[in-house]
Amino acid sequence: MSYLSRRDIDDLKPSIDKVVYKTLGTSDSSVVRTAADCLSSGYDKRKTADKLSSYLDSKKASRLAEKIFDLVDDYRSSHRSKKRSYDDERERDTKRTKTTSSRHDNKDSDRPRGKNEVIEKKLYEPPHNKNNVSIANLNIPPPNKARKIAQLQAQIKSKLSSGILGNVIQIPLQPNKPTPLILDEDGRTVDKSGKAVQLTHVAPTLKANMRALKREQFKTSSSEKHNEETSETRFIDPRIGIKPAVRTKRALRFHEPGKFQQLAERLRMKQKKTGISSATKLALIAKSEGHSDDIPQMEWWDSVILVDNLETMNGHKIAIKDTVINTLVEHPTQMRCPTDPIKPVYMPVFLTKKERKKLRRQNRREMWKEEQEKIRLGLEPPPEPKLRISNLMRALGTEAVQDPTKIEAHVREQMAKRQKAHEDANAARKLTADQKREKKIKKIKEDTSLGTHVSVYRIRDLHELASKKFKIETNAKQLFMTGCVVLYPDCCVVVVEGGPKTAEKIQTVRYIFWLMLNRIKWEEDTVKDPDGKEVPNKCVLVWEGTSKQRNFGEVKFKICPTERLAREHFKKHKVEHYWDLAYSGAVLEQANDTVE
Repeated sequence: MSYLSRRDIDDLKPSIDKVVYKTLGTSDSSVVRTAADCLSSGYDKRKTADKLSSYLDSKKASRLAEKIFDLVDDYRSSHRSKKRSYDDERERDTKRTKTTSSRHDNKDSDRPRGKNEVIEKKLYEPPHNKNNVSIANLNIPPPNKARKIAQLQAQIKSKLSSGILGNVIQIPLQPNKPTPLILDEDGRTVDKSGKAVQLTHVAPTLKANMRALKREQFKTSSSEKHNEETSETRFIDPRIGIKPAVRTKRALRFHEPGKFQQLAERLRMKQKKTGISSATKLALIAKSEGHSDDIPQMEWWDSVILVDNLETMNGHKIAIKDTVINTLVEHPTQMRCPTDPIKPVYMPVFLTKKERKKLRRQNRREMWKEEQEKIRLGLEPPPEPKLRISNLMRALGTEAVQDPTKIEAHVREQMAKRQKAHEDANAARKLTADQKREKKIKKIKEDTSLGTHVSVYRIRDLHELASKKFKIETNAKQLFMTGCVVLYPDCCVVVVEGGPKTAEKIQTVRYIFWLMLNRIKWEEDTVKDPDGKEVPNKCVLVWEGTSKQRNFGEVKFKICPTERLAREHFKKHKVEHYWDLAYSGAVLEQANDTVE
């Protein structure tokens, strides 16, 4: 492989970078630098692949080396064609110059030198006329305009001096002075023959129009000049900036008075409108019906000592029942806390391994003693001797000697019977599939009679995110949690309810809490805000705490196009304050984003 120059490698570097990006899927400066070094060192394809294998695997390295060498071949072929075309043009110009110079020399040699030569030339030359002169002029090739004009002028002068073109009619020269103004009796402009002549009137124009006309003329001339120079600028690097021929005129631009005050006022009005709109949305959130801001005339704790009719005043004082007031101190009855367990809870006793073995041994001995006592009293038949092949002779004695085949069959039958009884006992203790499922559910499911842990989350948009919905629903069902997911524009609310263990997995950095705030990457998805701009999705923990009981069933999705339907859905489950908290937070967040 022939070596490439440093200039060629610099030209190839952007193309090599593109090839590396297409092959690897990412741009790597070290790989590009190594490939350029291999090309400058003159490595072949195999050696270049070996060098690249230190950064990539062998397959990718060989494929990348092959693409780089294909790129080098294309570059060389294009460079060679450019060079060939340039050499051809140069050779063609050289030939044209040589031909012109040789013709010029021949004409100079044919030209008469002295007076005698002029006479001899005149005698031997055929007579020339105007047509011959024009034909001779047409046969001259035009190598260059200036050179052609000079040659023609020299030929004309020589022929005029020799008298060859003496019979040619001379064209009168145009006078430099202006033509005289001739007026007739009526004051009209006429020529020498007396005919009326219409003069061209030049109308005055503004300097701005004159400047615009000059700019247009300059643009047309510069475009023509650019078209003429395109053939000469084929080998100029287009990345180098070319300064304009004429500096553009930069005039002063004055702002109208009050422009920036209008911009500031417009910005203030926008912020004011945003605040008004957010306040309007917050005001639309209905208040809880159980609370009232009106101050009552009588509080419930004072109703015991006050007269029912408050209008009955005694000297502008409230009427009080004196009979119910005494010196005794009332102690209210203490009520049981709803979260306290009904049965007392005792700490279980944990035994060591040695203690567990001892307890098992004692229990088995008690059972054996009880069984022996029943046999002694005749309540149960005595068990058969536990025969094995090893203790056959010792247990039966002479019976085994008389008929050993029969005794062996009896022993084996007894062994099979014991084995079957053992397997049946194990099968009876083994749990069925339903029992296993119930055991697993019992382990996960918890008693929520003493309280339920609740978490409320707010998400910007959850309508089109099918994978995120699946994760929320599946994890909640696997943990046997209840709740709901309300889908409303710009404010999707997720409510989950569970027991203490599962709630621990929710509220600490585990399971649902970890799923909602850490595991699910909400920022990967972009959603549209009310202004139509693309913003990243977001999930926020609105509230977490405990409630007396579960308010929802199995986790289900509810689409609510309006705010009223969403609040009614929560109100049906008696937890409308969840929606008020989430929606007010969403409104305030939108207002802050708009102001920023």
